[in-house]
Amino acid sequence: MKSNVLIIGGFNKAQSLAKSLLQKGYTVTVINSDLDSCHSLAEIPGLNVIHGDGTKPYVLLEANAEHTDIAIALTQRDEDNLVICQLCKKRFRIQRTVAIINDARKTEFFYQMGVDSVVCATSAITNIIEQQAFMDKIGTMVPIGEGRINVAEVPILSNSPAVGKKLWEMNLPGEVIIGCILRGEKSLVPRGDTRVLAGDTLVLISSDNTEMLAIKELTGR
Repeated sequence: MKSNVLIIGGFNKAQSLAKSLLQKGYTVTVINSDLDSCHSLAEIPGLNVIHGDGTKPYVLLEANAEHTDIAIALTQRDEDNLVICQLCKKRFRIQRTVAIINDARKTEFFYQMGVDSVVCATSAITNIIEQQAFMDKIGTMVPIGEGRINVAEVPILSNSPAVGKKLWEMNLPGEVIIGCILRGEKSLVPRGDTRVLAGDTLVLISSDNTEMLAIKELTGR
């Protein structure tokens, strides 16, 4: 049985999220304090729209918060999102609350205050940038044999889960082998008991579509 979802604030985010959830069969209600935004949201077929301040208990009551399974606070103010989530959790016994925040430093505090899921747009963007920067460091994946085999260089950072492990201890896909380890000025042909060190670059030889699984196992990314 699909859940009842309550979205508070955030016109653009609320609009996109509501459409997505409705398409998946959820019952969705949106609360927005801006009347023009409510009129626009009301044009979405099947969406319930309430005009009001989501930090007010009587507005949440009008939106049938007591029958809601998930509440998502998307207002522009972190403080309002915390109040909304606490009201939904403590007064209306909503099972799961989600808050979007602008200040990543508040993440832990929100969790301590009982919010179930905290999403920081700034942190999410930072993670994407860091992930892309990491992928850019990986040597070009060279396809061999019409793309059936790939060769890639993977740098091992100090926080990589592979650091300190012997090759036989790693849970690599069966179609992946570490053909060489570049360590400083040396090139090592590894054996099963060869231990991976921070700063190593591993040369992977893999069949098609398995290299990313191996990279995640080695680097945690």
